Amino acid sequence: MKSLINIFKVLSDETRLRIILLLTQSELCVCELSYILDVSQPNVSKNLAKLKELSLVTSQRKEKYIFYQLRNDNMILTHILNDILDNLEDYPQLVTDQNRNDGNLKWLDQCCNHRLNKQ
Repeated sequence: MKSLINIFKVLSDETRLRIILLLTQSELCVCELSYILDVSQPNVSKNLAKLKELSLVTSQRKEKYIFYQLRNDNMILTHILNDILDNLEDYPQLVTDQNRNDGNLKWLDQCCNHRLNKQ
Protein backbone atom coordinates (compact mmCIF):
# COMPACT_ATOMS: atom_id res chain seq x y z
CA MET A 1 0.00 0.00 0.00
CA LYS A 2 2.89 2.34 0.77
CA SER A 3 4.21 2.16 -2.80
CA LEU A 4 0.80 3.13 -4.16
CA ILE A 5 0.60 6.12 -1.83
CA ASN A 6 4.12 7.14 -2.87
CA ILE A 7 3.12 7.07 -6.54
CA PHE A 8 0.26 9.45 -5.92
CA LYS A 9 2.43 11.72 -3.77
CA VAL A 10 4.97 11.90 -6.58
CA LEU A 11 2.30 12.59 -9.20
CA SER A 12 0.75 15.32 -7.05
CA ASP A 13 3.86 17.49 -7.55
CA GLU A 14 3.72 19.30 -10.91
CA THR A 15 7.46 19.33 -11.55
CA ARG A 16 7.88 15.64 -10.74
CA LEU A 17 4.88 14.73 -12.90
CA ARG A 18 6.34 16.69 -15.80
CA ILE A 19 9.75 15.04 -15.32
CA ILE A 20 8.24 11.57 -15.22
CA LEU A 21 6.23 12.16 -18.38
CA LEU A 22 9.31 13.40 -20.24
CA LEU A 23 11.31 10.40 -19.06
CA THR A 24 8.67 8.04 -20.43
CA GLN A 25 9.71 9.17 -23.89
CA SER A 26 13.49 9.35 -23.63
CA GLU A 27 16.39 9.46 -21.25
CA LEU A 28 17.41 12.99 -20.35
CA CYS A 29 20.07 14.71 -18.27
CA VAL A 30 19.48 17.40 -15.66
CA CYS A 31 20.45 20.23 -18.00
CA GLU A 32 18.01 19.03 -20.67
CA LEU A 33 15.20 18.71 -18.13
CA SER A 34 16.01 22.13 -16.73
CA TYR A 35 15.80 23.65 -20.21
CA ILE A 36 12.59 21.83 -21.19
CA LEU A 37 10.79 22.56 -17.91
CA ASP A 38 12.24 26.07 -17.53
CA VAL A 39 13.18 25.41 -13.90
CA SER A 40 16.54 25.59 -12.15
CA GLN A 41 18.97 22.68 -12.29
CA PRO A 42 19.00 22.36 -8.45
CA ASN A 43 15.21 22.06 -8.51
CA VAL A 44 15.37 19.34 -11.17
CA SER A 45 18.14 17.52 -9.29
CA LYS A 46 16.17 17.60 -6.05
CA ASN A 47 13.12 16.13 -7.75
CA LEU A 48 15.16 13.47 -9.54
CA ALA A 49 16.72 12.47 -6.22
CA LYS A 50 13.24 11.93 -4.80
CA LEU A 51 12.20 9.87 -7.84
CA LYS A 52 15.37 7.81 -7.57
CA GLU A 53 14.83 7.31 -3.82
CA LEU A 54 11.39 5.84 -4.63
CA SER A 55 12.97 3.60 -7.31
CA LEU A 56 10.94 5.22 -10.10
CA VAL A 57 13.95 6.31 -12.17
CA THR A 58 17.38 4.95 -12.94
CA SER A 59 20.50 6.85 -13.86
CA GLN A 60 23.51 6.20 -16.01
CA ARG A 61 26.68 8.26 -16.25
CA LYS A 62 27.89 9.11 -19.74
CA GLU A 63 31.07 11.14 -19.66
CA LYS A 64 30.42 14.02 -17.26
CA TYR A 65 26.61 13.85 -17.53
CA ILE A 66 24.13 11.65 -15.73
CA PHE A 67 21.13 10.57 -17.76
CA TYR A 68 17.88 9.57 -16.16
CA GLN A 69 15.30 7.13 -17.42
CA LEU A 70 11.96 6.05 -16.04
CA ARG A 71 11.82 2.49 -14.76
CA ASN A 72 9.10 0.59 -16.56
CA ASP A 73 8.52 -2.14 -13.98
CA ASN A 74 5.81 -0.29 -12.05
CA MET A 75 2.64 -1.27 -13.88
CA ILE A 76 0.34 1.07 -11.96
CA LEU A 77 2.50 4.09 -12.78
CA THR A 78 2.87 2.94 -16.38
CA HIS A 79 -0.90 2.72 -16.82
CA ILE A 80 -1.46 6.15 -15.29
CA LEU A 81 1.21 7.74 -17.47
CA ASN A 82 -0.10 6.04 -20.61
CA ASP A 83 -3.58 7.41 -19.90
CA ILE A 84 -2.15 10.91 -19.51
CA LEU A 85 -0.10 10.58 -22.71
CA ASP A 86 -3.14 9.29 -24.61
CA ASN A 87 -4.93 12.52 -23.67
CA LEU A 88 -1.95 14.87 -23.84
CA GLU A 89 -3.88 17.53 -25.78
CA ASP A 90 -5.96 18.10 -22.62
CA TYR A 91 -2.87 19.35 -20.78
CA PRO A 92 -1.33 22.41 -22.48
CA GLN A 93 1.74 22.54 -20.20
CA LEU A 94 2.58 18.94 -21.03
CA VAL A 95 2.21 19.66 -24.75
CA THR A 96 4.61 22.59 -24.33
CA ASP A 97 7.08 20.34 -22.52
CA GLN A 98 6.85 17.77 -25.32
CA ASN A 99 7.43 20.43 -27.97
CA ARG A 100 10.46 21.78 -26.09
CA ASN A 101 11.80 18.25 -25.76
CA ASP A 102 11.33 17.62 -29.47
CA GLY A 103 13.16 20.86 -30.27
CA ASN A 104 15.94 20.63 -27.72
CA LEU A 105 18.60 19.53 -30.22
CA LYS A 106 19.27 23.21 -30.93
CA TRP A 107 20.17 23.68 -27.28
CA LEU A 108 22.26 20.55 -26.80
CA ASP A 109 25.48 22.13 -28.04
CA GLN A 110 25.52 23.99 -24.70
CA CYS A 111 24.78 20.88 -22.71
CA CYS A 112 25.42 17.23 -23.55
CA ASN A 113 26.95 17.86 -26.95
CA HIS A 114 28.25 14.30 -27.23
CA ARG A 115 24.67 13.29 -28.09
CA LEU A 116 24.83 15.33 -31.27
CA ASN A 117 27.69 13.20 -32.52
CA LYS A 118 25.55 10.06 -32.23
CA GLN A 119 22.65 11.38 -34.30
